[in-house]
Amino acid sequence: MGGCAGRRLSDSEGEEANPALRPPPQDRQGTHWKNAVGFWLLGLCNNFSYVVMLSAAHDILSHQRAPGNQSHAVLLADILPTLVIKLLAPLGLHLLPYSPRVLTSGVCAAGSFILVAFSHSVGISLCGVVLASISSGLGEVTFLSLTAFYPRAVISWWSSGTGGAGLLGALSYLGLTQAGLSPQHTLLSMLGIPALLLASYFLLLTSPGPQDPGGEGEADTAARQPLINSEAPEWKPGSSSHLSLQERWTVFKGLLCYIVPLVLVYFAEYFINQGLFELLFFRNTFLSHAQQYRWYQMLYQAGVFASRSSLRCCHIRHTWALALLQCLNLAFLLADVWLSFLPSIYLVFLIILYEGLLGGAAYVNTFHNIALETSSEHREFAMATTCISDTLGISLSGLLALPLHDFLCQLS
Repeated sequence: MGGCAGRRLSDSEGEEANPALRPPPQDRQGTHWKNAVGFWLLGLCNNFSYVVMLSAAHDILSHQRAPGNQSHAVLLADILPTLVIKLLAPLGLHLLPYSPRVLTSGVCAAGSFILVAFSHSVGISLCGVVLASISSGLGEVTFLSLTAFYPRAVISWWSSGTGGAGLLGALSYLGLTQAGLSPQHTLLSMLGIPALLLASYFLLLTSPGPQDPGGEGEADTAARQPLINSEAPEWKPGSSSHLSLQERWTVFKGLLCYIVPLVLVYFAEYFINQGLFELLFFRNTFLSHAQQYRWYQMLYQAGVFASRSSLRCCHIRHTWALALLQCLNLAFLLADVWLSFLPSIYLVFLIILYEGLLGGAAYVNTFHNIALETSSEHREFAMATTCISDTLGISLSGLLALPLHDFLCQLS
């Protein structure tokens, strides 16, 4: 049944003690697929609006003949609201019920489309970027926290949906504008995406009932060491609201072995994307500079989508290895920008596809491992806290990648 998650979570407490209330197997199978599709659509819609709106903001800023440094303003408007939301989330966001959070995320996404579509100034366009950032950041914290009340398999579906958003968002905006629609009409035609997000949450997700939280493929759980040692009483939905500051600090310290590698993965990944993509230019090819850049972006998004959808095929326990490989990618491509030793753009295509595979794998495996190794009462808090990793890595990379990009441009 649909409805308010906050209400559903509290209503389900009494069901846990009564095995007679468990649905028959066929109903459980239907529930599994409703939740799987629901979380996939939530991941798609949450990131889709952000991807499309950001592309449109750049288009409209260029049509308004904004000065070149406005691209830096777009980047700040894009990342700072999400960073603030994710920094504050572990401190008090859990006090706000899920339904108001989801409504706020949907309204902000719709507002970003409308503001940018009807924008006649740089300031209004940047406000649209800010709303998209708020929607995406609040949505990611909310929906990843919500996975704590469902079987762990939904983490894979959520991650796959977020990966698909990069591909489908970029392709749909590019396709509609290439077909002759103006950026304004393209944005207005996509107002159904926030509506689909709300429908997926309120109408498609089922009540978190007495399900097996492990889902499929969790046979190795017993062999894993928990992030913290806890003899906690039986978990009930909403109990993470009552964690003491000492408990939160203990959980956070246990999460550092996953937070730090994910920060490094995203730092290296976005350092490449923001600082090096435009400088990886090959003259001995039929592709123009702009076309090469678009291919880099598309191959990166394809890699992210594939690896964020790969959890059922491949589980990676040691995510620090992914961080190391991504940093090696950064060093290799930076050396090529400096020395120009790669003979063919197709080698760069392979490296960028590989970059996306590493980034997507780090994301989905980090949250999957946390779901496995965190006790039930701490899982909601752990998911919300770890959300900061990607945004922090992107922010740090932006601080360094943009000045380095300008410096390398001056040398060429």
